[in-house]
Amino acid sequence: MKLNEKNYIERDVSWMYFNRRILDEAQRQDIPLMERLNFLGIYSNNLDEFFRVRVATLNRIVEYADKNSKDLRQRSEETLKTVNKLNAKYANIFEETVLDVEKELKKKHIYLLKETDLDVNQQEFVKDYYHKNLAGAISPIWLSSIKTLTATSDDTIYLLVRLLHWKEDKKKPEKDFAIIELPVKQFGRFLLLPETAEGETVNHNVMYLDDVVRCCLPFMFPGTSFNHFDAWSFKITKDAEMEIEADIRGSMLQKIAKGVKSRKNGMPVRLIYDKQMPREVLKRLMERLGLSSVDTMLTSGRYQNHKDLMKFPRVGSSVGDNPADALEYPKWTPITPKWSTEPSLIQTIRQRDRFLHVPYHSFDTYINLLREAAVNPEVKGIKTTLYRLAKDSKVVSALIAAARNGKKVTVVIELLARFDEESNIDWSKKMADAGVNVITGVEGLKIHSKVTHISAKYGDIAVISTGNFHEGNARAYTDFLEFTACKSIVNDVARVFEFIEKPYLPVRFKELIVSPNNMRNKLTALINQEIRNHQHGLPAHILCKLNHVTDEHIVKQLYEAAAAGVKVDLLVRGNCSLVSNLPHLGGNMRVNAIIDRYLEHSRILIFANGADIAHPEIVEVDGSHQDYLVFIGSADWMPRNLDHRIEVYAPVFDRDLKAEAKMIVEYGMKDDSNQFRSQEELYKQYSNDN
Repeated sequence: MKLNEKNYIERDVSWMYFNRRILDEAQRQDIPLMERLNFLGIYSNNLDEFFRVRVATLNRIVEYADKNSKDLRQRSEETLKTVNKLNAKYANIFEETVLDVEKELKKKHIYLLKETDLDVNQQEFVKDYYHKNLAGAISPIWLSSIKTLTATSDDTIYLLVRLLHWKEDKKKPEKDFAIIELPVKQFGRFLLLPETAEGETVNHNVMYLDDVVRCCLPFMFPGTSFNHFDAWSFKITKDAEMEIEADIRGSMLQKIAKGVKSRKNGMPVRLIYDKQMPREVLKRLMERLGLSSVDTMLTSGRYQNHKDLMKFPRVGSSVGDNPADALEYPKWTPITPKWSTEPSLIQTIRQRDRFLHVPYHSFDTYINLLREAAVNPEVKGIKTTLYRLAKDSKVVSALIAAARNGKKVTVVIELLARFDEESNIDWSKKMADAGVNVITGVEGLKIHSKVTHISAKYGDIAVISTGNFHEGNARAYTDFLEFTACKSIVNDVARVFEFIEKPYLPVRFKELIVSPNNMRNKLTALINQEIRNHQHGLPAHILCKLNHVTDEHIVKQLYEAAAAGVKVDLLVRGNCSLVSNLPHLGGNMRVNAIIDRYLEHSRILIFANGADIAHPEIVEVDGSHQDYLVFIGSADWMPRNLDHRIEVYAPVFDRDLKAEAKMIVEYGMKDDSNQFRSQEELYKQYSNDN
């Protein structure tokens, strides 16, 4: 089957559709207002990263592709056109949604005030705040004194200020321009003003830092004669791809550290500016940024960097007893599974395989396992992979404690975890100083697998996760952690570390599916087996939960399976290149997605394998028992995961855990965000089970 624009959605176009679904959540009138603000912030933050990475990559292909890659260049040009068209369309919807949410906030007596809205007392409060806090952190730069703005940060909001001095004897004022960087990192984006009262009603007043600065512009240019000030906000987005030199004399750590610094000088790929900015002011700005009209430019409202809405002050309260009046979702306290309170987690895991499903379950169980391993006399060593780390990582603290207690600790830390490179370098140095054997990855292969191996006198154990060993992520991302003492799986996990340490030696895996070794071939075989089973009259079903499905070969195979009569149910959160309603698929393919309070991140693969998934009792076929297959792991179905990263899927053998994994995906396929919300139902289920 040949893929074309009618049956294959380009990865980056699909991503735009995914982010639009997040914007749809922000538009919903039936979810709390603070959650709507949060979705607006997520939408904006996602878009920034998308332009920094994906659009920057497309631009590079268009600009640098040679005559031998004409097709790739043309494809990239078409994708850029579609992305920019969708971006412009969604930007208008975004601005309308922001205004709608602000209107709804007013109904809850929460007011966003501009500098022109302040009464006398509020003006004095803002001026006092400026002189006591902001004055020392703001240093205007005259636009005429700088030749270029390419050194500006792409994680910052700027004000372009026009200063005027009117003289009675002249028809035109004296004029100058300045740039002000808003000190958001030091002071936050919002200033909470004193509450005001209207009768018995209390008004909560909030002000953007942008407007605090606008209010105080006359104090920022002492010694000048300017007496009128206007300011318009703008932000730029830069190419975030690092130029890693292929100098074999330098260590990987040095290359990454150098690359992180080079990112700060990346070329601008997008300019967002206040649509009220006069043309003459915009022209001056573009000249300093080195931008032309062909670059991605987008007019916006008064404020930029809406990702800060995720940190909007939590003011106000629920009104009455109606949940619909609440400003936030009710809190879901992570559940501590009963099995995790046993005296020894290591012994408990040896008894049978265990699951954690975060954030429904507390991630503390994994940390407690590491802490036990750090002090348990029978434990000889710990090996783990780390991709992203929390700011004050309890995981690292436990690993350092283990090393200091004489355990042999090996940590494989991925220095190329995008936007976390600098943090990971710092953690690497701290662990190495504490005696941890730190391995900084494999040249040419990003290590994305999430596995832990604990060697102990009375039997080793392993942990395989779908997400990072990261306390912060574990409060917001849905991920599975499988704890097992199954010897064949544990031995395979040990071999993963052997492969990482000696990547050029051949390694065979008995249970794990590992990329780039055999993952693509194994997935191909699993899908083809479902096709053959259907042809032989056996139950055939592919039921998978993933973040992204864009690999062209996998897409073709899934089409072939559905066209052959195999039931294909996919729960895909993000990029999805499939078109599920093609006529020749016979209605056998369904694709669903969940956008809710948690970010869906777990990857679960289920194949019928000749068994009836709907009625999971084991059936006998040709004298052998058939049972459906379940795998969990770190890989999405994208070329990078299957071919260019070290990824791991692990089988789930325990029947109760298999049933739980199946329930997760089936709940997700039923999720319609209205009548059935799978995340809410799962939390209820886990609460009742515990």
